Amino acid sequence: MKIAPSVLTANFTKLAEEIKSIESADLIHIDIMDGNFVPNISFGPAITKQINDLTNINLDVHLMVLNPLDWVEKFAFDKVEYITVHYESNNFLEAINKIKTLNKKVGITIKPNTKVSEIKDYLKLADLVLIMSVEPGFGGQKFIPSSLDKVKELVELRTNNNYNYLIEIDGGVNKETAPLVKEAGVDISVVGSYLFNQKDRKKTMEDLRWEY
Repeated sequence: MKIAPSVLTANFTKLAEEIKSIESADLIHIDIMDGNFVPNISFGPAITKQINDLTNINLDVHLMVLNPLDWVEKFAFDKVEYITVHYESNNFLEAINKIKTLNKKVGITIKPNTKVSEIKDYLKLADLVLIMSVEPGFGGQKFIPSSLDKVKELVELRTNNNYNYLIEIDGGVNKETAPLVKEAGVDISVVGSYLFNQKDRKKTMEDLRWEY
């Protein structure tokens, strides 16, 4: 299982130091919030560009915004591998098409109350499917166990239809929940506050990856 630290809970007054502390990550997860789609604001293209320039790790940009079409191009930096948009947002399909034209990989994500069946028709377009295992908007929330059923459903749909997407989970991943998500079939775990609260972040990532 790959680990993608979410820098949302990093110390932004020591950004270079924080990015260096996670240099063994598989991806860096960038949470973008507009204060409309979710009740919080994070940061925008300028900080993302700084992170892009500070690391050799590819970035995984999660747009928690009402109008992703307005934002996709602004985050298409050279190290951005995935741009993920919410099924529940406006102009969802147009945003996916825009991501493709920018030669970035397409991520599709759903909130906890959205069923996998609602995005079935779009899975063939996805390189990544992100299951939110907490309500998007704030770090440090408790893992929602029913997210595991969604992961298993996505594994089955991928197998039955020969799809190629990776399955990612975001929210409440720690040493207790990591074995559960891995067993369910998750390919990439986003880890936020749990990781950034540890002194030895490299070892923490290794433990989450391989221990289970």
